[in-house]
Amino acid sequence: MSSPPRWAFGLLAIALAVAAAAATHRLSHFDGRPAALQDHTGGGKWLVVMIWASDCHVCNQEVKNYVAFHEAHRDKDARVLGISIDGLDGVAAARDFVRRHRVSFPNLIGSAEAVTRLYGELTGEFLPGTPTFLIFDPQGTLVAKQVGAVPVKLIEDFIRKQAATG
Repeated sequence: MSSPPRWAFGLLAIALAVAAAAATHRLSHFDGRPAALQDHTGGGKWLVVMIWASDCHVCNQEVKNYVAFHEAHRDKDARVLGISIDGLDGVAAARDFVRRHRVSFPNLIGSAEAVTRLYGELTGEFLPGTPTFLIFDPQGTLVAKQVGAVPVKLIEDFIRKQAATG
């Protein structure tokens, strides 16, 4: 029996590197099941994505506003999706954040590196910090991004204006 050609080991190394990069890029549900942002975009409703961290002071202060926005709009025209950068190692802290603030909108989790990579692919920019917001139109196209707390009224006004011109 002959051994595999040298180039086969090179292909194996490349395949393993690609698989490792994909694994670190992945988002998941808090229970570890794989998830994708694309599973939440489109569908005829606006999507406001809040990228947060459990130890982010502003996130802790402001999340109640986005819970209220989600509750007021989810059956009508918009919804919120949270993405925690705490990673699966920090899932206990992320769960505590959700519990403490009675967060009713769905949340995904990823490592800071994975979420930064995703943000970069979507915007062409480096993730500046938390909270950061992304807004997707009802067709699933990214139409806005904003760093820091965003007053809910501004989000509502933005959606109303976009819907009127769309």
